[in-house]
Amino acid sequence: MEEVMIRLRLSQADAHYGGDLVDGARMLALFGDVATELLIRLDGDEGLFVAYEQVEFKAPVYAGDYIEAKGSITKQGNTSRTMSFTAHKVIAGSRDASNPSQATLLEQPVLVCQAKGTCVVPKDKQKGNTKS
Repeated sequence: MEEVMIRLRLSQADAHYGGDLVDGARMLALFGDVATELLIRLDGDEGLFVAYEQVEFKAPVYAGDYIEAKGSITKQGNTSRTMSFTAHKVIAGSRDASNPSQATLLEQPVLVCQAKGTCVVPKDKQKGNTKS
């Protein structure tokens, strides 16, 4: 199946805890955006995210880090779409207060979160099933 990827830099506004640590829920928001694009590509509709079956936070994420969030549909029912997601840190922002503009391109991306979830697109909202 098709894979969707988004990449973005987490900002100071994403920091939720001391030391510029980003809340894990930010990764889930990224997965929601990936799921939305997958559903639009498949069904022509944003659909609804109904459940996560699994979420694992693997490594910390900080303001200034660049994250790649990826997802794919692993199973397709009549209205349900089961999806798999990963988020990798690809650039680490500086943690050195004396050199805050420094960043490190990671040789190997670091898995920071992985999840599985289910979305639903009602039959009448799917491509080819809408009434004009």
